[in-house]
Amino acid sequence: MALFRRLFVGRPDIVPVRWENRKTGRSGYAPACANEWAKGICGKPQVKCGECPHQAFIPASDEIIEKHLRGSDSLRPSGGDFVAGVYPLLPDETCWFLAADFDKESWAADASAMIDTCHVKGVPAALERSRSGNGGHVWIFFSEPIAARTARQLGAAILTETMERRPEIGFASYDRFFPSQDTMPIGGFGNLIALPLQRRARDHGNSVFIDRDLRPYDDQWAFCRHCRGSPPMLHRRSLPMRRCAAGSWASGCRSKTRTPMNHGA
Repeated sequence: MALFRRLFVGRPDIVPVRWENRKTGRSGYAPACANEWAKGICGKPQVKCGECPHQAFIPASDEIIEKHLRGSDSLRPSGGDFVAGVYPLLPDETCWFLAADFDKESWAADASAMIDTCHVKGVPAALERSRSGNGGHVWIFFSEPIAARTARQLGAAILTETMERRPEIGFASYDRFFPSQDTMPIGGFGNLIALPLQRRARDHGNSVFIDRDLRPYDDQWAFCRHCRGSPPMLHRRSLPMRRCAAGSWASGCRSKTRTPMNHGA
């Protein structure tokens, strides 16, 4: 539990939890709240959680993480699937990790190429197959919180270098970074990402860390114990002054998308 919470650090005061409406087929994530759907108190869906005057958000805890890792919550109807996420953008606009999201058919080749560049640059990185099994996340952990802007510049610089090394790939599967914003949006919490190692997804070989051959590591916890955060000095060495994909000269460059979304990957 301590190892998991040391790696996947986000906002400690808010935990997004996945919901699903079986009648409509819709799903998404919302902050866990003690007042959720309380009659006369909860204003959803007319009032956004970030603007609600009756916020009673449930903070991150060992109990929440345990439910996620076990994949179930006894208090949910029929013991429904329990999936937690994390808001990586902290209130002071720093973050403990950067995750690059890849989907579509070419996700494995694109994500693996980014991992290769991270290794060349000496930036520790880990590849996770997503919950759906149809995408992946490249995780870069930091030894201390750094500005979200700097983290995203680091990721964009690595992506740009990867495109230059492997122009035949194209990177059509790259979607976005988490955090997805440099600064905290007004009335919001920034984008969330689903936490890995959720039990029911793991049972299908998803939401797990994988090797270069896309095979899950036999011992996920042993792998996580070897994941280390990169120090600030390494970030600066990995952000050379260069022409970015957008065409401007900068230390690193911005990601190609900053469009917010209301659900995790």
